[in-house]
Amino acid sequence: MSNRLWNTFRELSDIYSPSYREREFCDALVKKLQGLSGNIIEDDAGSKIQGNCGNLYCYIPGCLSGPPLLFSAHMDTVEPAKGKQAVLHANGDITSAGNTILGADDVAGISIILEAITRLKEQNIPHQPIELLFPVAEEKYGEGSSVFDYSMVKAKEAYVLDLSGAIGEAANAAPTIMSFEIKIHGKAAHAGFAPKNGIHAIAVAANAIARLTQGEPIPGLTFNIGRITGGEANNIVPSMCIISGEMRSLDHNAVLSYWDKVKTVFNAEAAKAGARIEIKHKVELRAYETPPDSPVVKRFLRACKKTGITPNIHSTYGGSDLNNFVLHGITGLVIACSMHEVHSPREYSNLHELENCVRLVMEMMADHEEVSDENTIAISAD
Repeated sequence: MSNRLWNTFRELSDIYSPSYREREFCDALVKKLQGLSGNIIEDDAGSKIQGNCGNLYCYIPGCLSGPPLLFSAHMDTVEPAKGKQAVLHANGDITSAGNTILGADDVAGISIILEAITRLKEQNIPHQPIELLFPVAEEKYGEGSSVFDYSMVKAKEAYVLDLSGAIGEAANAAPTIMSFEIKIHGKAAHAGFAPKNGIHAIAVAANAIARLTQGEPIPGLTFNIGRITGGEANNIVPSMCIISGEMRSLDHNAVLSYWDKVKTVFNAEAAKAGARIEIKHKVELRAYETPPDSPVVKRFLRACKKTGITPNIHSTYGGSDLNNFVLHGITGLVIACSMHEVHSPREYSNLHELENCVRLVMEMMADHEEVSDENTIAISAD
C-alpha cells in the first residue's frame, strides 16, 4: 500500500502547477477521482481569477448516517517549481531532485486523502459521506476558495490537510491577514541644481516607516513592509514612492486598529512635506477560532486515540482555505500532513509520516462514535 501512496505522491508532485496554472494537475486528479465512484464538479473559478483551471469538488456517498465530512487540500504550489521531481530516500524522506520546491505543500495532503478513501473502499470499511474540495490559488491568500459556490457543500465539519509539523498537530485558529499599498506622490526636481524645489517621496516614506516598528509592534500582531520602490534617476528628486506589506493577527479588530495608526502616520508625514498620498488595503483572510468542544475537534481527538497518534492542537499564523470555509458556516481544523520547510528548495516529506496520516484520516472518515468528555484536551495558544 505504501508503494501506491508513494507513486501517487510522485506522479502528482512532478506536475508543474503554480497558482493560476493548475490545469494539468487538475486533469490528473480527476482521473484518480473517477476511480472512487464520486460525483465530480469543476467550477468556474479559473475565469473569475484569470487562471486556467477551477476548484475541484467531489462527493463520495457513504453508508453511515449523518452529514458529510469535508476534506480539502489545494492544487497549486509556489515557485520555483518548473521541472520538479520527487526523490524517495532510504529513510523514507522525500525531497526534490534539484533546486526547486518539492510540492508536498499540498501534494502530501491530496495523496493522503486519495489513499485513505481508496483503502476504505478496498477494505469495505463503512464511512461517512465524504465531500472533497481541491481549491486553486490557495497560495494567493486563498483566492480560489474565496470564489467557490458553497451552496454545493453540505458538510459542517472540515479537515484541511495543509499544515507543517508532526502528524497529530492541528491548527484551530488562524489570523486575519491584511495586505496594503501606500503610494506617495512628491514633486520631481533636479537633485543638483534645485533640490529645494522638489518634494522627496522616498524621504516621506522613510520618515513614516521610521515611526512604525517592523516585526511585532504590539503583542499578537505582526507588521511588515515587504517592498519599496520609487524614483526616476539618481539626479532627480523622486516624485513617486510605493510601499507594500501586510499585517497579521488572530484578533481581527487588532488589525483594523493598527491599520488606522499606519494611515495616520503616513498621512501626517505626507502633509508635513506637502506630498499627496494614496492608500489602499485588502483583508485577504479573516481570523477564526474553532472551539475545543466542537464536534470537529472531538472527532479528530478520537481518531488520534485510536491510531496512537499524539494530538497537539494550537493556533497558527498561517492562513489556509479554512479561513474561507469558516465564513460559510463550516467549522474545521487544519491538520499536519508531512510537509516540512515549505516554500523553499529544502522542502521535504516522509513516507512513514504520510502513512500515519492516512491511518488518521481513515479513522476520521469512518468515525461514528458518540462524543464523551474523555476526548477533550487543553489547546495551546502558540
